[in-house]
Amino acid sequence: MYIDHGYHLSYCTNIHPGESWEEVFRNLQDYLPRLRQSLNPGKPFGIGLRLSDLASRELLQGDQLAVFKAWLSDNGLYVYTMNGFPYGGFHHEVVKDAVHKPDWTTTDRVDYTLRLAHILAAILPRGIDGGISTSPLSYKPWHQEEEALQSTFRTSTEHLVQVVEELRKIKAATGKTIHIDIEPEPDGLLENTAEVIAYFNEWLLPVGIKKLTATGISKEEAAEAIRTHIQLCYDVCHFALAYEEPAVVFAQLQEAGIRIGKIQLSAALKVILPTRVEERSAIAKQLSSFVESTYLHQVVERGENNQLTHYTDLPQALQQLHKPEAREWRTHFHVPLFTAAYNGLQSTQSDIEQVLALLKQYHVTNHLEVETYTWEVLPQELKKELHESIRRELAWVLQTINHSNYAENSRN
Repeated sequence: MYIDHGYHLSYCTNIHPGESWEEVFRNLQDYLPRLRQSLNPGKPFGIGLRLSDLASRELLQGDQLAVFKAWLSDNGLYVYTMNGFPYGGFHHEVVKDAVHKPDWTTTDRVDYTLRLAHILAAILPRGIDGGISTSPLSYKPWHQEEEALQSTFRTSTEHLVQVVEELRKIKAATGKTIHIDIEPEPDGLLENTAEVIAYFNEWLLPVGIKKLTATGISKEEAAEAIRTHIQLCYDVCHFALAYEEPAVVFAQLQEAGIRIGKIQLSAALKVILPTRVEERSAIAKQLSSFVESTYLHQVVERGENNQLTHYTDLPQALQQLHKPEAREWRTHFHVPLFTAAYNGLQSTQSDIEQVLALLKQYHVTNHLEVETYTWEVLPQELKKELHESIRRELAWVLQTINHSNYAENSRN
């Protein structure tokens, strides 16, 4: 939805099972009109659309795209952001590190992303920029050798610059600006602010400027094209897992000239580790209920002197829970936003509150998207059916934004 404070706010539809366009469209029809009616009646309501590779191909067949565009208009809905990270199956199957496949070394990733860009350009309302979040190039554990790592950076960068060239053409033809928003995450090839800044400075800008100036534009125009069309998806959960302070990240990115295209509002699971062995054993039992075979749930441990230790998945981390020097665990598990407690465990909800407050100072983006998909972690008394769960998340964001604005106005 477009809200009074100048933001587009919705949720990412990757929470709904369905890889075909027929399944995706059915979910949109089931949920979006009802959410609009309950949260923003009579006003436009935005969609954070996730299309698999299959769905993106099917949507471009026949008159499907025209039918979808008409449905959006008839129902007061619009798409302003897309999730182009998961390429294939995302539900009811083992995903784990395969969520990064195909990575940015492949032409499949390029073709998929460009297909999404052309779809978004066709349905994006005029006067709104459009964003597509994407993989952080690749999965770090796949590239242990330095030569392989350098090759991955080189090929991924060449492919991203190819996308920039096409997005420039789309903008020239339609007047619409679309940006690809790289999404750092734990164990991604890019997983924190320092790595993102280094990538822009050492790879994306040098390679991209050289390539784009060969088309006849100046170095300044080439750099601006790259910064316009390749931005960052700030997933609050992912940056909390890196133990990075939002205000510091925003300032560092601003200084580096890297733009944030989208903020994904998500919370990580957090636990402050007690010193007593029996209390840690109780926590281990609680955390064991979060182990599942579909997705990776990386754990980042903060120890003495704030040293960070990374575990590729929760089962591996649980074997180390009794390390005496461990002080805090944060787990990659997108838990609901509206509460900070889960049967004795906590979340990084406060990071979301900080981000929403900081937007008044930095206003780095107007694209906000809730990405919660772990409703089962809630205590039984807090569980609701899916439509109401989504509504509750969006309502919490609206309330938090309004509260931060009220606090700001009270100080002035």
